[in-house]
Amino acid sequence: MTAANLGLRVTVLDAGERPGGQFYRHPAPGLGAARPEALHHDWRAFATREAALRAHESAGRVAYLPFHHVWTVVPDAGGWTLHAVAGPGEEPAVVHARAVLMATGAHERQLPFPGWTLPGVIGAGGAQAMLKGGLVLPGRRVVVAGSGPLLLAVAGSLAAAGATVPAVVEAGTYTAYAAHATALLRNPGKLAEGATYGGALLRHGIRLRTRHAVTEAHGNDRVEAVTVTRLDRDWRPLPGTSRRIRCDAVAVGHGLVPQLELATGLGCATHRSPDGTVALDLDEEQRTSVPGIWSAGETGGIGGAQLALTEGEIAAHAIAGRPAPAVLVRRRARLRAFAGAMAAAHRSGSGWTDWLRDGTDVCRCEEVPAGRIREAVGELGARDARTVKLLTRAGMGWCQGRMCGPAVAALAGEEPAPDRRPLSCPVPLGQLAALPPSTPESTGSGPDGPSCGPRSGARSTDGGS
Repeated sequence: MTAANLGLRVTVLDAGERPGGQFYRHPAPGLGAARPEALHHDWRAFATREAALRAHESAGRVAYLPFHHVWTVVPDAGGWTLHAVAGPGEEPAVVHARAVLMATGAHERQLPFPGWTLPGVIGAGGAQAMLKGGLVLPGRRVVVAGSGPLLLAVAGSLAAAGATVPAVVEAGTYTAYAAHATALLRNPGKLAEGATYGGALLRHGIRLRTRHAVTEAHGNDRVEAVTVTRLDRDWRPLPGTSRRIRCDAVAVGHGLVPQLELATGLGCATHRSPDGTVALDLDEEQRTSVPGIWSAGETGGIGGAQLALTEGEIAAHAIAGRPAPAVLVRRRARLRAFAGAMAAAHRSGSGWTDWLRDGTDVCRCEEVPAGRIREAVGELGARDARTVKLLTRAGMGWCQGRMCGPAVAALAGEEPAPDRRPLSCPVPLGQLAALPPSTPESTGSGPDGPSCGPRSGARSTDGGS
């Protein structure tokens, strides 16, 4: 909206069916949700933005393409060509642009444990998506586990919707925030938000267990109980501290991982975040190291919705050749400081691999157990995740290592590497076959350059920015 207000012509390629991303996920229209806003934080602000989007769309300043997932971005005569696959009822798109702002978000980080492949074990964010998008609960008695403030939000949402949440099992500890008191004091809104989550736990009688982890899930056809174990400072399970909690679902997640395939495919530089994940190197105007490519949100490090909105506005000003308002720059610095404190407080300890048995599947797609990975490292000489992959097939399945990548890297004794792949999502062979054998025949790009004609039914537009 900021870019359109500044006079740019904008094309929004949205992988979702409606605006809002993962944060403002909408129930399907057929569900007849009477008050979808009840499941969301700050819905009024979102509704205002969505109305502005529709107004810009009607005026021809914004082209909004839902159900379009960009699978590659390639240089094109001083600009860029974006190729997107499309969902049901939509045509694939080829968009030409002078500038690209990537806001590809993040996905959940999962640390495996015995029994994590049982039905009823889902991601914490997945549980929230089920509730917001499908108006369904993952179970009636749900243990929420992992690490990070998302757990508190998920537990409160599930309990408010009628689930019993016997415990929130947090591997870290919130006392770690004390080392970042300045960042906390600069963000009173975040403190108030935390107090709201804490109040929800008290109101619903949910117990918060810090320095604990779900180290095993039990059941036959689905989850029936979990073992919860106390951890030391490095997340190693302490003998004699385990106890069982009865449940029929587990919502587990150990933070988020920036989704960088498109950016790293272009060669954008990265750095290591305080939580150990890989994020993009961005300058003060949200530029990546590749000219013409900007980025905002979780791609620059996990920081939440408010920070993503602020960075998006700053990037829009930069693309339009305008200085960002000082209030935005100050807000970004304040929110980024809090994000750093959050990342450091919830960083995974190295000892979590001690709760893996040799028979525990680490790569679910290829059914590669921890013992085979340990064998590759200990006996076959593997010293990195890539060699482990070649020796065991861990990471070669449907998810291409998105689910198991951090765990395989930890077992191999290395930090996760930047995720580089030529395609950011599955692409039908027909779309690949329809591509020209050389660079696009466009002789220019951006607001004034001509664009390519449609190819094999693909929609082609001049996206501006």
